Amino acid sequence: MTPALPSFRRRLSVVALAIASTTAPQTLLAKVTVDEANKVFRLDGADVTYAIGVDEKGYLQPLYWGSSLGKGEPLLARASKELSGFDPAGMQTAQEFAGQGEGLVTDPGLKVTFSDGSRDLVLKYRSYRMDGQSLVVELADIERPLTVNLRYAIDEQTGVITRSATVTNRGRAPIKIESFAAANLTLPGATTYQLHFLSGRHAAEWSPHAVVLSPALTVLESRRGSVGHGNQPWLAISRPGQTTEESGPVWFGALAWSGSFRLSAQTDNIGRVRIAGGYNSHDFAWTLRPGESLDSPRFYAGYSSSGLGGASRAFHRFQMDQVIPGGRQAKLRPVLYNSWEATAFDVTAEGQMKLAERAAKLGVERFVVDDGWFGQRNDDKAGLGDWTVNPAKFPQGLKPLIDRVHALGMSFGLWFEPEMVNRDSALYRAHPDWVLNFPGRPRTEGRNQLVLNLARTDVRDHLLSVLDKLLRENDIQFIKWDYNRNWTEPGWPEAGPDQQRVYVDYISNLYHILAELRKRHPGLEIETCSGGGGRIDTGIMGLTDQAWTSDNTDPYDRLAIQDGFTMAYAPAVMMAWVTDVPNWANGRTTSLDFRFLSAMQGGLGIGADLNKWTSADDETARNWIEAYKGIRETVQRGQLYRLVRPTDGASQTATFYVSPDRSQGVLFAMQRSSEWRDQWEATKLAGLDPARRYRARRLGGGQLPDGVPSAASGAYWMSHGVTLRLRGDYVGLGMVLEAAGADQSGNLRH
Repeated sequence: MTPALPSFRRRLSVVALAIASTTAPQTLLAKVTVDEANKVFRLDGADVTYAIGVDEKGYLQPLYWGSSLGKGEPLLARASKELSGFDPAGMQTAQEFAGQGEGLVTDPGLKVTFSDGSRDLVLKYRSYRMDGQSLVVELADIERPLTVNLRYAIDEQTGVITRSATVTNRGRAPIKIESFAAANLTLPGATTYQLHFLSGRHAAEWSPHAVVLSPALTVLESRRGSVGHGNQPWLAISRPGQTTEESGPVWFGALAWSGSFRLSAQTDNIGRVRIAGGYNSHDFAWTLRPGESLDSPRFYAGYSSSGLGGASRAFHRFQMDQVIPGGRQAKLRPVLYNSWEATAFDVTAEGQMKLAERAAKLGVERFVVDDGWFGQRNDDKAGLGDWTVNPAKFPQGLKPLIDRVHALGMSFGLWFEPEMVNRDSALYRAHPDWVLNFPGRPRTEGRNQLVLNLARTDVRDHLLSVLDKLLRENDIQFIKWDYNRNWTEPGWPEAGPDQQRVYVDYISNLYHILAELRKRHPGLEIETCSGGGGRIDTGIMGLTDQAWTSDNTDPYDRLAIQDGFTMAYAPAVMMAWVTDVPNWANGRTTSLDFRFLSAMQGGLGIGADLNKWTSADDETARNWIEAYKGIRETVQRGQLYRLVRPTDGASQTATFYVSPDRSQGVLFAMQRSSEWRDQWEATKLAGLDPARRYRARRLGGGQLPDGVPSAASGAYWMSHGVTLRLRGDYVGLGMVLEAAGADQSGNLRH
């Protein structure tokens, strides 16, 4: 028998937080409202409303998610009716978080097996409470002692909702969890929805895809142990015919998890979109012991009525405010030099000092020594795991180099790959059991290395200890944390029948190390890297300061890579380098000007062999670095408008960045190729203040293109636009618009 619907435990009318917006005169309000009479919970933030309610049978149902609704609108939960014998009422109910029971045919929030073999789980509303600014709703199985707490918070500036779930075994027998999501989401029935997602491979990440959703289940997943280069834990859903880059409805979501994940989406038999996102159920099992709880990752969900571009800008702002360390007070990304392409494994103190001196003269602000400085690391076959300074390469340790880098006015950084080990290393010889393995089975190598089992606390504590020691003994401001292979043989022999916990415990311990290093070494900055974009997500983003976007540094390929990256993630963390030509990825040769203009659209770095640069190259680099510092804050902290996207066959691209106070706008116009009489259509800018007057100048110096005025109103730049007549192949142009009285110093914020 189904018990009577529990009453609300206490009365709550409105919990509200008001915070003044820094970019608009009005005050935005985030609040959670409970309508006790109708058993409805409502979250309002910015211009978004999200509502859920309890129906007369006790199910928690999604009621609304979209543009803000007025106070007191009729939002009611009603129990579903049987559609036919093939579609009973329980199957038709759009549950806010569904258990795998009553014949559910869409992806559940939770699937379990009880100790007696029963696999029926029906979750209904039990109670709610407020935990600070978060709403916590408790669901419970109709009979078994299992509960799920759903946690909700809404951001006042963007309307992005943070969701998570905690499952607890309140009985006396273990429960086997087979599938566990952070959230289920539902969109109402409609004729068509379109799913947008990002996928790729090493050196070709961040390719956008769009497919019409149908009853055929679409799954975005990684089974690699990490996010991987294949699919991103991000999706967006639009309405074909209504949604464009800058208008129409878009719902989006991202899972904050750096391991194997699963996102799924499909339409059900009456056209509703059903979404689930959480741990990947492939090869996953978790024995929930009596009294034990398991937390899901966080899931961020947002809505925009301003198209894909509006969705991106809302999520960018949320990441900058709520996800990246330091939020809006975080340091701007310094201009960085990395020595890898100059020296590879041939690292010496003398050679690195020589590169540092050349980098400093260009205006570089951070010098990073890459692979090859530690252990017996003369190639990629040895040394990983031995995080001690190589005495032959650095006879006096790192201190003389670090002191010289600091004397040159730059901060110092170092490359690490802590989660990996070579067979030819002191660590592996001492602890061959520390790697992921199945006894008696092959230990497959990738890049001549094996994966340490970070799920083990002894491995976790060892890595934390050696990294902490190195940072305590050396004045290091930055570490590049690399990860250059995916999992194979994901065994954990010591865990016995609970080996599949490795998928969760590994990432939890990774997060622990990163958080502890930041705590012990205030001011330390970290870059996430995995052969480029193999481990970038909003989970790792909360513990790192920047992300290495791709190993492919070709400036034209990067325009498409960066376009895809910014659909999901903020330019504030996106690193891009200027490297040598011909480019290793495709053999293409481009001008140094073009390479800089491409890399300046995120965090700027240089990875070229400066010993081979001419004096003319140095002068070009100095000019562009100085120019970048004048626009850096707008690029890294402003709003991005993708004016002309690098779709298949496009010869031109254009991006426009607008500072938060709309005092500066920066246009990057890039051209792959041109033919006789080719010319661009007028490019209409966006995001400016229509009433303010903006002066125009060419980024890096030089004359404005013919026909472009030296000053005009924001309305002119957005309505009339600019016509740019670029000639040649692989050429680009940057243009800066500055409102009267604007001051852009380009100085780093400390």
